[in-house]
Amino acid sequence: MCPSPVTNKANSSTIPYYIKIFLPIAIFSTFSILGYFLFSRFKLKNNRVGVQPTKNGDLCSIWNYDGKIAYEDIVAATEDFDFRFCIGVGGYGSVYRAQLPCGKVVALKKLHRLEAENPTFDKSFRNEIKFLTEIRHRSIVKLHGFCLHRRSMFLIYEYMEKGSLFCNLRDEVEAVEMDWKKRVEIIKGIAHALSYLHYDCSPPIVHRDISSNNVLLNSSFEAFVADFGTAKMLDLESSNQTIIVGTCGYVAPELAYTLVVTEKCDVYSFGVVALETLMGKHPEEVLSWLSSPISLVNRRLVDMLDNRLPLPRSQLVAQNLVRIATLAFACLNPQPKSRPTMKEVCEEFLCGQTSLGVPLRMISLLQLVNCEMHIRGKTETCNV
Repeated sequence: MCPSPVTNKANSSTIPYYIKIFLPIAIFSTFSILGYFLFSRFKLKNNRVGVQPTKNGDLCSIWNYDGKIAYEDIVAATEDFDFRFCIGVGGYGSVYRAQLPCGKVVALKKLHRLEAENPTFDKSFRNEIKFLTEIRHRSIVKLHGFCLHRRSMFLIYEYMEKGSLFCNLRDEVEAVEMDWKKRVEIIKGIAHALSYLHYDCSPPIVHRDISSNNVLLNSSFEAFVADFGTAKMLDLESSNQTIIVGTCGYVAPELAYTLVVTEKCDVYSFGVVALETLMGKHPEEVLSWLSSPISLVNRRLVDMLDNRLPLPRSQLVAQNLVRIATLAFACLNPQPKSRPTMKEVCEEFLCGQTSLGVPLRMISLLQLVNCEMHIRGKTETCNV
């Protein structure tokens, strides 16, 4: 007769054998899971502390920090946003220059307190963060970080030594230093940035506020498109109706009656900025001439160019100026569908240069306007 496991003196345990087998396994598994959980929390905590061994830490990666530390470090770098560090003031807030502990110089766009509490400005601020953290292009300003602290809201950008294109065109010294070659490259940089937004981003992005104020220049006069607070992703299944936003004098005219934003709105604004860069001032008068082409007959291109610079001696530079002016007029076509795309504009820049059919001094604005169909690969001929 087999002894009962309960009364068996050779077995001091009263627990069934199958429990003895599975109980240790269950206990081991439970402690393993608990240990892994505690280790993970400890590791995460150490990582947070480890990446910031000092109060200042590596501010070149400021978005890895919480709002409190970012705010305190920026306060120290700008001496509590002292006016001495302010390099610009706008309706939205102020821009400061700050040197971070890692040695990097950055620009801070800080919202005024009242704007920070305004839902519209708050949305614009967060919109800019959204776009600039997702897009990368050599001609689009880089966002190094941001702070969403209740005491202050600011963006941290790559610092641009020369400031805005608008200011450089209106400064007598900087305007002369910005020679024709530099201006050609500035216009090309803007064009490539817009082509990237329209064709290399999915869905396409429309900037909606291209102006000389929103084009920044580094120490070498390279152009960078900035200020994405009003940028919008195009919905291919929607009408993309919107309110009118942008800078007066740069907004495409069709927005006034359609309220529909398309990439051709940026194309129009690019045309204005391109002419402004060639002229050294906003082309308000030239834009008025376009409504009556007959007024262009006796207007010469050389009379429109910035007279602070001597006319180009290089045939190649002269050809570039004519090409840019022709493209600019094509971009300013009152009919959006008749404007070239930014991709076509960039492709035109890549085309081989052809000799001018007439001397630069003889080219009229009407000739350039008539050349726009030729520029876009149509059948019309162009004698410029």
